[in-house]
Amino acid sequence: MNAVTPSGGEQSLGPTARRMILGSQLRRMREDAGITRQEAGYSIRGSESKISRLELGRVGFKERDVADLLTMYGMTDPDERQLFLDMVKESNEPGWWRRYGDLMPTWFNDLVGLEEAAARIQVWEPLYVTGLLQTEDYARAIMSHGRKDMVNEQIDRRVALRMRRQKMLSRPDAPRLWLVLDESVLHRPIGDRDVLKGQIDYLLEMIQQPNISVQVLPFDRSGYSADSAFSLLRFAEEELPNIAYTEYLTGAHYIDKRDEIERYSRALDMLAETPDRSRQMLLKRRAEI
Repeated sequence: MNAVTPSGGEQSLGPTARRMILGSQLRRMREDAGITRQEAGYSIRGSESKISRLELGRVGFKERDVADLLTMYGMTDPDERQLFLDMVKESNEPGWWRRYGDLMPTWFNDLVGLEEAAARIQVWEPLYVTGLLQTEDYARAIMSHGRKDMVNEQIDRRVALRMRRQKMLSRPDAPRLWLVLDESVLHRPIGDRDVLKGQIDYLLEMIQQPNISVQVLPFDRSGYSADSAFSLLRFAEEELPNIAYTEYLTGAHYIDKRDEIERYSRALDMLAETPDRSRQMLLKRRAEI
C-alpha cells in the first residue's frame, strides 16, 4: 500500500487532520495484514484501546510506535516508511490554538483542528449565532453572561480565540460555511440592543461572501427542528471521514458512522430556508431593534 500524502494547494493540512489520515492508513494496513488490534497493541507495548485511539486520530503518535507497526504490517520499503514517519512529525506539530490550551477543554481541541481542514462546515444553532460568525461584542456578552462587570483577562482571551478561529473564512481556500439559525436567535437579548443589532449587521455583511450562507428557520417551523445544536464537517481528502460534532455540558461527541452522518445531513436539509427569505428576515428584525 502506498502512503497517501496531503494534496497540494495553498492550505496544508493541520495536525488534527494529519493524525486522522495517518490513523486511517495504519488501520487499513493492519486489516490488510490480517492483524487484530490486540496483536498490534501488544507489539507496541500498548493495548487494543490504544490502537483504536491511534487509528481514529484521537491521540498523538510516537515515531517508535509507528515504525514498529509498519514493520509488523510488512512495510519494508525505506521511502514509504519515511513518508509515514514524516507524517508523524507533522501530525505532532502544535496548531496555532496551542497557545490557548489553558482555555480550551481537551474535547474542543479537535474541533478547531478539523475546522481548519474542512472543505464545508454546516451548522444548526437554535440558541446563539455560531461562534464562527459572532462579533466580539456578542461573544463577550455570551461569555460574561451579559454582565460587563464579569469581563476579565480570561474572557478577553476566550474572545480572541473565537476571533482567531474565524480567520479561516477569509483564506483563499476558505471552507464553505452554511449556518441555519432558529428565528428565536434574532430575538434573544444577548448583551444590549446595540450588541444584537451589530451582530445582525455582521451577518448581513458576511452573507455577501461567496463561501458563507446564513438561513433562518422561522418560528412556525421551529417545532419540527432538531433539538440541539450540531455541526457537520466535510473534507476534500478521501482519507478523512465526514464528522458530526455535538456538545453536551461537560464534553462533546464526534460522530463518523455513515448512517448517523446521513441522519444529521437529512435534518439540515429539512431545516433549510431560502437564502433570500432569510435575508429579508434579517433585515426586518434589524429594523425592529
